[in-house]
Amino acid sequence: MARKPQVAEVGDYEDDEDDLVGNPAHTSDGKPRPNEDDAGDLTSYRVASGELRQFIERVELLQAEKKDLAEQEKEVFAEAKGRGYDTKVMRKVIALRKRDSDDIAEEDAILEMYKEALGM
Repeated sequence: MARKPQVAEVGDYEDDEDDLVGNPAHTSDGKPRPNEDDAGDLTSYRVASGELRQFIERVELLQAEKKDLAEQEKEVFAEAKGRGYDTKVMRKVIALRKRDSDDIAEEDAILEMYKEALGM
């Protein structure tokens, strides 16, 4: 009668070569086959958690820097407003400077055509 392959739990592998033969959970050289369902051994988990912590801390640092930059931008707009500049228009000019001049010209032409059609 054929022997039924045994599936070992994580960290429950035995060195007995006879138990590993024909086991789909092991490669032909007897090493455990990676299983997508298993979380891996504790060493891998610790390495992954440390790496995950680094990624999270980097994102948190970037978010803090982004918040600081947003506060600085707000201060610049407040200063410009205090000197009499229209901050809404300034924001539009900044957005326009980011765009391609051909796109702007096309949009302006369409806007003029629509305004003319509406008698504006």
